[in-house]
Amino acid sequence: MICVRGATTVEKNEVNDILQATKEMLECIIKKNELELSDIIQIQFTMTKDLDAAYPAVAAREIGITQAALMCMQELYIAGSLQKCIRCAVLCDVNKKQKQANHVYLQKARALRPDLSE
Repeated sequence: MICVRGATTVEKNEVNDILQATKEMLECIIKKNELELSDIIQIQFTMTKDLDAAYPAVAAREIGITQAALMCMQELYIAGSLQKCIRCAVLCDVNKKQKQANHVYLQKARALRPDLSE
């Protein structure tokens, strides 16, 4: 079992922007970790307080993640932190060690973990 982390940002607090960015992040996580949708047990999403136009879980359902538990929460606010950021932790039932997880940081979220960003 592994937990894959992901983060991305959007330019605007709009439904389409949030859903498209979340889909891109999840699809990248699935591809980079060679996951089947049935491998995904749970996804925890957080968004910064400046995003409230849509639930990121809607994007997961739209790409076919329908059996996993999905939770959406507000990210802890820290002054000066990255704005308009969507994060996720994807718990996967696969025969891999945690060190084999390929985490995904996109858009301005690359700055959060430059050591893991391509």
